[in-house]
Amino acid sequence: MADVSASGGPNRAPAGASSRGPAGRVLGIDLGSVRIGIALSDPSRTVASPHSVLLRGRDHDTDHRAVLELVQAEAVTAIVVGLPLSLSGATGPAARAAQAEIEELRAVVGPGIEVLAHDERLTTITAERSLGNARMSRSRRRAVVDKVAAAVMLQSWLDRSPMAPQPSGRTRR
Repeated sequence: MADVSASGGPNRAPAGASSRGPAGRVLGIDLGSVRIGIALSDPSRTVASPHSVLLRGRDHDTDHRAVLELVQAEAVTAIVVGLPLSLSGATGPAARAAQAEIEELRAVVGPGIEVLAHDERLTTITAERSLGNARMSRSRRRAVVDKVAAAVMLQSWLDRSPMAPQPSGRTRR
């Protein structure tokens, strides 16, 4: 899984900038048609944890205001949104809809918060399996799968970041 821009290509940071942006918490978002899964990293950007599930409002503006409130409340410095590419890696209708919503979200949060897209293929399946292995009931899984999928996607982004902390304390270059 790779970082991808809203146009589907790799994210490119400006020369001398980290692809992880400034230090601080990262918000992971798994966009769904009914629910939005939310995950949050720790301040060192090492571990992603499931946070919450937002029920979609009447329109994207309502949803994005709720995300902005989370960004402000949790001192988030970047947002990573899951991009639902097809298994082949192609950009289908769901990915195009996510790209459009990412652009809307960028306008709401403003220039101080970087909003990135990240390939989310198989994150919901991974989350479902994980919850099933924990012997969680179907009704309970349904209530939490979106935030767990957001955490799986965000952890994937954190693990692939060139500035991710390494066990030796050194960072990847």
